[in-house]
This record gives sequence, structure tokens and C-alpha cells, in this order.
Amino acid sequence: MSTSRRIKAFAACAAVLAATATTTATATAADPDPLARFHNQHVDWHACALGADDELGQSLDAAGADCADITVPLDYADPGGRTITVAISRLKATDTAHRVGPLLLNDGGPAGPSLHMPLPKSKVMGEVADRYDLIGMDPRFVGRSTPLDCGWDLGSALVRSAGADLAAYREEVAVARELAGRCERAHGDVLPYVTTRNTARDMDVIRAALGENVLSYLGYSYGSYLGEVYTQLFPGRTDRMVLDGVNSPEHYSQTLLRGAEAANEAALRAWASWAAARHGTYGLGATRGEVLATVEHILDAAAEKPLRIGKAYLLDEHVLPSVFIGGLGSDLDERRADLAATVRLLARAADREPVEPSEALAGQLEFLLTGAGAASSSQMTAIICGDVAERRGVGSYWRAVEESRQRSPLAGPLANNITPCEFWDRPAEAPTVLGNDVPALLVNATGDPRTLYAGAEAMREQWSSSRLLTVEGARQHGLYGEYGNACVDERINAYLRTGRLPAHDLTCQA
Repeated sequence: MSTSRRIKAFAACAAVLAATATTTATATAADPDPLARFHNQHVDWHACALGADDELGQSLDAAGADCADITVPLDYADPGGRTITVAISRLKATDTAHRVGPLLLNDGGPAGPSLHMPLPKSKVMGEVADRYDLIGMDPRFVGRSTPLDCGWDLGSALVRSAGADLAAYREEVAVARELAGRCERAHGDVLPYVTTRNTARDMDVIRAALGENVLSYLGYSYGSYLGEVYTQLFPGRTDRMVLDGVNSPEHYSQTLLRGAEAANEAALRAWASWAAARHGTYGLGATRGEVLATVEHILDAAAEKPLRIGKAYLLDEHVLPSVFIGGLGSDLDERRADLAATVRLLARAADREPVEPSEALAGQLEFLLTGAGAASSSQMTAIICGDVAERRGVGSYWRAVEESRQRSPLAGPLANNITPCEFWDRPAEAPTVLGNDVPALLVNATGDPRTLYAGAEAMREQWSSSRLLTVEGARQHGLYGEYGNACVDERINAYLRTGRLPAHDLTCQA
């Protein structure tokens, strides 16, 4: 962004806040709603399928859903200026006698498309779903909303590891600087507005365009942070709220997994014990220590020379750790088995044997290593950098990597590595600080390696009117409808059905 445009963006802060404050009050003739044309827009519902090859759209259509594009301002400080569209889907309530209203759904990310969410959530909700208009939303610049793609040739911008030594880290500095520069050149005019706060403002436009006074909300992971921001910007606009995998503002940072190193290392050790008990199947080692030694051998081999996976992929020390970390988000046997099969293949590659990736691994590598993941990675990076970018100095990341490496050899160099945010323009608005109390149902596993249990405890303390549903002993990220835990699903459905929070915090066993 040019200096003049950056100054303009900073100067617009006060105007943005003023505009937001205006939208939270009833418009009067003396003080008309500056967003009236967005709040009062006609919603043109239509079929979701975009063509014969659109499986998502066809699935939504088959379920009886419809779709629409909601027009919102690019810059809420300039509602008369440029506009963009936000894609939504709707599965209408059928139990009209007990209709609650819209339940807006967010699958996390940042930059997680959520247009599909009425389909899986209607299944776990059962008859409770009949009381809601289930609303899926692709956040601004994500999925079918107005797009953003920085044209990168990789999809791993925020999940890269620093590498084994200072020379490897310097390569990462160069990559981060180049990615930031390319995104600035491609989309510098819109980057200041690719933020969680603006997505929350879009949510309120959707609420108004649907003709509703309040929204109910279900958000996973990053979606919990989005929900928190919405409640701060638009007090009194929420009805029933479920935050699953709670990401408190204090734990939301530009390095994404910073602070979660120990939880991921613990998840790795737990998985290694699981794999050791199945040595006859996977051959990774008969003890936890032997399995961890296999993992270390793979990481050392990649640091020496990238691992060749099939004919198309070279997996180096910067991207390999994210393959492990990505497999540690669940303690379900199926997910652990997937990681074990991948590690078995990687161990052969580390021994320089020719290997062919599974279909699942090939898709993962295609996303991480090529332009196939560029749009999603661009969007995620733009959101985080637009929210919390902080110039720390190149050397600070390396010091943090080195400090964490001994305690967390896998997660430390990834969680503390430099990101393109170091070279991004500073956010146009300060990060959201919560100063409210919202009655919500907070859901978290004690061993969640992504959104730490401590974050859920912090939000429970912040929101004294809320209740915390803890899943004791689980190393799982994402619980409601995703973990197969009847205790969790039944308690959340009871809240969504009645609107009454439990009298006290609850615990379910893994």
C-alpha cells in the first residue's frame, strides 16, 4: 500500500467506528442510517448450483437450500464507495411454530468457506434444525464471495517452519518478504479491508437484510473469534451462541500457533504411543520412543535434502512439519491411522526409496506446495495480517524459534517462524478488545492442540454469563458434530432447542 493510502486508511479508523456505532442505533430522520441501502437491500434467493460440475451447489439444492449474494461496502467508513459481495446459503426452518430465527454458521480458518455448513450441521442438530434458518456464509474475499488471490505459487504461507539453522531461516525471511510484496502489488487497494472486524460488520448487514433483529451463531475455531468480535461491535444483536474450539483475543496472533507448541508436542507423543501399539500394522516402532525417533529421522532427512514424493513433489524442511501438525488435530482412530500411513510413506522417502503418495497425501501436497492452495493461503494471510500484524524485527522470530526448539522440536520452529505479516502494512484498525459479557455456550477439549483450553477458560472468565462445556482428556479440535461424542451433541442441541444455558459448567468425557 502506498504511504498516502495507508495514511488514509488509518485516518478512516474514526470514521469506521462512528459508522459502526451509528448502525447499532435506531436510525432517525436527523441521523439517517448510512448503511440503509445495504440493510434494506432485496435478497435475491436463487439455486445454489453454478453448473453441472458444481457438486457443492447441487448438494445444497438437493437439500432444499437456496443461495444469495449480499452486497456490502468494501470500506465501512465509505459506504457510498466501492462494494463487494458476500455469498450466503440458507436452509429454511420448517417448524415455523417454534422458529427461533437465523443461525449463522462459520467453519473457522481464518478464510474457511462456510457456504456448505447447513448440510452437516442440520444432521447433528436433528429436529432442532427445523427451528432455524441455517445460514452458511463465505466470508468476504473467500469462496464464492468477491475473490482475493495474490498469485502465489504455494499454499503454505502461514504454516511454514523456520528450518534447522540460520541459513534455512534466512530463506524463510526471503519467502515471507516476497509473498507480502506480491500480495501488495496484486491487491494493495483492498488489503486494509480484509479483516475480521469487517466480516463481523458484513454479518450485521446480513442480519438486517434478512429482516431480523438478532442472530444466533455457531462458530468453530477462528469462527469463535469472529463471533466474539461481532458481539463487541454489535452488542445486543445475538441470541443463542455456541463457540466450539474457543480462540480468545489474547491467543489470536500473526504466528497462528504461537503458544500451542506444548499442546502439539503432547499430541505428537500421544499419537506415537498409539502408533507403537500398532507396530505390526505400520512398522514405525514398537515403543513411543522408537516412533518419535522415526519422526526425527524423517525431519533430519528433509533438512539434509528434500524428500521426493512421487514424481511431482519435493517436501523440504519448511513444509514437512505442517504435514505432521496437520495430522495432530484429532485423537480419533481414523485420523491417527491416516497420519500413521503418511509417516510410514515419509519414512521410506527419508531412506531415499521411491514412493507414491496416497490420494489424500497428494491432495495435501498439491495444496501446500503449488498454486492450488494460493487463493486460500492468500485469504488467510490477508485476514490475519489485516487484524494483528505487528512489526517485531526479523531477528525476533529466530530468537523465539531457538528458544522453543529444545522444548518443542517439531512445533516450535513452525509456531514461531516469521510470516508475511512482518512485511505487511500495519492494520487500519486496532485489534478488538472485549469489554462485554455475553451468555454463550463455550465448548473445548482439554487437549485441543489448536485452540488451547486456556483460551476457553479465559473467555469463560471474561463472559461470566456464559457456560463452559469441557471434554475431558480429548486431543480434539472441533467437537460438535465432529467428534461423535453424544454427550457434547446432546447438550448443545438442548441449548439450541430451549435457549437456556446450563445452570453450571459441564464436563463430558472423551
